[in-house]
Amino acid sequence: MTSKRNPERMPAAPDPAAGRFATLTFERDVAAPLPVLWQAWTAPAARAVWAAPTPSVAVEFLEADTSVGGREVSLCKVEGQPDIRCECGWLELQPAERSVNYEVVSSGGVRQSAALVTADFSGTGESSRLVVTVQLSSLAGDMEAGYRQGFDAGLRNLAGAAERTMVLQRMIQAPRTVVWNTWMNPETLPQWWGPEGFSCRTKRIDLRTGGEWVFDMIAPDGTVFPNHHLYTKVRPEERIGYTLLWGENGPKHADAWASFEEQDGATKVTLGMVFSTEAEFQEAKGFGAVELGLQTLAKLERCVKSRRDATA
Repeated sequence: MTSKRNPERMPAAPDPAAGRFATLTFERDVAAPLPVLWQAWTAPAARAVWAAPTPSVAVEFLEADTSVGGREVSLCKVEGQPDIRCECGWLELQPAERSVNYEVVSSGGVRQSAALVTADFSGTGESSRLVVTVQLSSLAGDMEAGYRQGFDAGLRNLAGAAERTMVLQRMIQAPRTVVWNTWMNPETLPQWWGPEGFSCRTKRIDLRTGGEWVFDMIAPDGTVFPNHHLYTKVRPEERIGYTLLWGENGPKHADAWASFEEQDGATKVTLGMVFSTEAEFQEAKGFGAVELGLQTLAKLERCVKSRRDATA
């Protein structure tokens, strides 16, 4: 897992005689509800926020599919050093309970380590606990110290991200295809986006990876709130990752995602946001962002129903 080892501690050259094994355990208490911590741990848009163990490390994601059988491939980049490739494959995902993944780290085409990572989640109310067990095989030099440092930093970053993350969910009684097509449609998206009484005025809209939506959200009293969404990843009928800016090309205030999970003919929609700062998160909570966001998802459901009724 990209954030879990420190590339600055990687050995300079492989040691053919090395064959070290270790079992490492990390524990972290997080001031966030269990469902929020789970989303921060698994959602690709959230993982990209906390992935780099230190500010000197840049992480580039080449693949990101958090599903059983899916994998995450990333490059850790440190100035003046070779890129480090990390492949993470998801073996087990029990929501808000446990995840299991393998991790293979390579540098210069040479495998440095392989590990099995098990994360166990627990919690009640507004607090959660995460216990991570790493079964490490160092293939080129002793990687234990680097893993300890990297995991400590990664879990610290994860906790900070989870504590400024907001997660909203709604079960919509319609197939996933219908819900997805209502969301990712340049005509219907502006019709339902925003809380009750709000409307949207679109300037530009391009709903695809690398696309954007520049629009004004207009409150019932006429107040205009400029918005700019930059779409970083679109996986049809599965997930949207995007960045929220305050106005066109303005400052970023959140990294966000929406996921769509079909359940017995209905669709579970999850909308998540990692705010850029704790202050912005607290301000959003203070003005009722949770309630307003749930109103937005309710408007989505009404739009889905009206479209289905119109074609019935």
